[in-house]
Amino acid sequence: MLHRLPIPVHRVSFRLICLLLICGLVLSMNSRAVTEDLKIPNLGESSTSLFSADYEYQLGRMWLRSFRGQAPLLNDPLMHSYLENLVFELVQHSELQDRRIELVIVDNPTINAFAVPGGVIGVHSGLFQYAETEDEFATVMAHEIAHLSQRHFSRRMELAQEQGPMQLAGLLAGVLLAATVGTDAGLAAMTTAQGLAQDAQLRYSRANEAEADRVGLRTLYNAGMDPYAAPQMFERMYAATRYSQGDRIPEFLRTHPLSEKRISDTRARAMQYPKRIRAVSLDYQLMRARVAVQAAQTPEEAVASFRSALEGESLSQEATTYGLVLALTAAGRADEAALALDSIWSGNSDRIEYVIADAEIDVARGNAGRAVATLERRLELSPGNHPLTMSYANALHQAGSPHLAEEVLIEQSRRVSNDPGLWYLLAEVQGLAGNIVGLHRSRAEYFILVNALDAAERQLSYASNLVGNDFTTSSLINERLRDIQDMRAEMDSG
Repeated sequence: MLHRLPIPVHRVSFRLICLLLICGLVLSMNSRAVTEDLKIPNLGESSTSLFSADYEYQLGRMWLRSFRGQAPLLNDPLMHSYLENLVFELVQHSELQDRRIELVIVDNPTINAFAVPGGVIGVHSGLFQYAETEDEFATVMAHEIAHLSQRHFSRRMELAQEQGPMQLAGLLAGVLLAATVGTDAGLAAMTTAQGLAQDAQLRYSRANEAEADRVGLRTLYNAGMDPYAAPQMFERMYAATRYSQGDRIPEFLRTHPLSEKRISDTRARAMQYPKRIRAVSLDYQLMRARVAVQAAQTPEEAVASFRSALEGESLSQEATTYGLVLALTAAGRADEAALALDSIWSGNSDRIEYVIADAEIDVARGNAGRAVATLERRLELSPGNHPLTMSYANALHQAGSPHLAEEVLIEQSRRVSNDPGLWYLLAEVQGLAGNIVGLHRSRAEYFILVNALDAAERQLSYASNLVGNDFTTSSLINERLRDIQDMRAEMDSG
């Protein structure tokens, strides 16, 4: 099921983090030698570029660590795996040259997605609910990929530099605030800083949006999807603004303003491609069901909603039944959930979502041992699969086998080192297994990923005090402490 990871108590103000990043950027741009090293040929319309791809990558990873420490993220390996597969399929058919992509799913019911320099793409859970088809959802993802491929951040920073350091500071702070809190705060920050340059910024932004629409539409088509989904998605978004006031306007439309002309232009571009009739994507509809369960006020409310949907028409009755299975499990009605799962599982017994749902039902019934056996068999067919492995480790944990869960998670951490949820669970099972040094080291990795560097350093210090004469472990701990110092220096220098 969906899980929310705790946000660290010991965290620096996000505004301060923004200012640290900004100060580093301004210092870099004021240093002639550094600036010359960073300039590269631009992929877009401008003749120069402030930042190299590697510099953007480093900036993006600093931003991501800060963002993880501030934003409520969904820890759902199944949803992340789906999003990863979709985005990487789009990226393969895009103009993006640097394909080091990192994805985050924000636990936020608003309609929003964003791209940050260095290949960070984020999506609010609300977008899954709003986009009815996979092609509509992919329209937004392709648009964000186009922002990255066309280096819009670097080009906009270039314009901000021409208007002065304070303009640059306000722009970056506004972008970060808007992506994090999803309110008017980011827009207010940008508006205040922009002052008399606001019209120029808006014109530049509209040009970026038009280019991202055009390039994103081509990516959508090249990836085998229906280009007509783009104007359809934009039209429904635009229609939503007619019934919205103030804070209720979709966040995506605040940062990606729509107009009738823009929709008309997108429709005209779509007509240059042949229309594709695609079957309903069960993969996507299953993810929408997962989000709907998470978004419900209570599991019982979700049960009622899915039962009602089954009595009417839906894009996928199978996905609706799957949602009912998840809701019933969350409501503690495991026997009913098992019956509902049986009605769809027989036709697709190898589908990972159903295997994991079955295991969760067994755990809810108090039969974690059976869940372990089910997941073990499926992992033989898909070794290393992240959602299956995480479910397997959790089942071992629930079955009272923390030592085995620890082995599984340590091995998985070598494949997937950037999942905060993995390190959080690993620390928990290591504590139960009596591996206190491992617990502190895993907690440190979690804190590093959410930019709580002071907390990470404390955890490593605790571990260092316990290792005794274990020279190898002590060396690894000291190396990680040096990494934290490098991260601090990176934040200070931008």
